[in-house]
Amino acid sequence: MRILSKRQVRELVLYSPQHIYRLEAAGQFPKRVPLGPSRVGWVEQEVLDWLQERLDRRDKSK
Repeated sequence: MRILSKRQVRELVLYSPQHIYRLEAAGQFPKRVPLGPSRVGWVEQEVLDWLQERLDRRDKSK
């Protein structure tokens, strides 16, 4: 298992930290994992699965 930093998640999904937070709060993005008092990360596979869902939706709409 690999944990992604906020920077790595931003590079993958191309969203601002604020938008990622809004999606998380709405239950539309994988939840962050608290790693320490001021450090969080995301499980890489969960983020990749989230991206794959968007690709699948795109392909179904063709």
